[in-house]
Amino acid sequence: MMQERTTISQRIESLLDFDKRVFFLILVIFFLVVRFLTNDIILRSIPGYSELEGEGSFTIFHIFNTLNYLWTPFSLLWKFTLTAFIIWTGSFAFGYKVPFMKLWHLALFGELIFLLPEIIKLIYFIQPQEGISFQEIRDFYPLSLYSLFNSVEIPKQYHYPLRSLNIFELIYIGFLTLGFHSISRQKIPTSFLVILGSYVSFFLLWLLFYILVYK
Repeated sequence: MMQERTTISQRIESLLDFDKRVFFLILVIFFLVVRFLTNDIILRSIPGYSELEGEGSFTIFHIFNTLNYLWTPFSLLWKFTLTAFIIWTGSFAFGYKVPFMKLWHLALFGELIFLLPEIIKLIYFIQPQEGISFQEIRDFYPLSLYSLFNSVEIPKQYHYPLRSLNIFELIYIGFLTLGFHSISRQKIPTSFLVILGSYVSFFLLWLLFYILVYK
């Protein structure tokens, strides 16, 4: 068992051995490119797109999307920092001291997992079927609980939580567990309990808070 843990630790450590600034820049570029292409597909699926674009009817959409692109690097930095802080604080609660920056690097690398659903969405609609609406493209969240329901029949306060509960989140939790195992040198079951008591608990409380305060 100890040999298996050491092997996994070495593999995780090798994954995290990279230039963080260059990796972050590449990650931001990937997110921007995928989101730009997806937004372009969504706009072009709107009936009469060419005429409306010529009339300037999509100006507000372009402004909103531009602001979203500009905010992308800051939102990613905030997410990495918050995730690392939650796990770092949780590890103290369990009696383990781990380096904050290593957890930050772990969260940075793990964000690649959340790039996958955006790429899947882009590939799925790169040649949209005839008659598909922009609403269907916008509301497509692969491998999530949201995809199992008719969005029209679901109260809006449940849309975001259902989108957030997906297979990629489970993969991310597994990655954080292995990463914490590598950084802290604790056994995998112990590492899972730390992630469960910190990141997962905060994530579920956030979704519950969102549902309760949504108006």
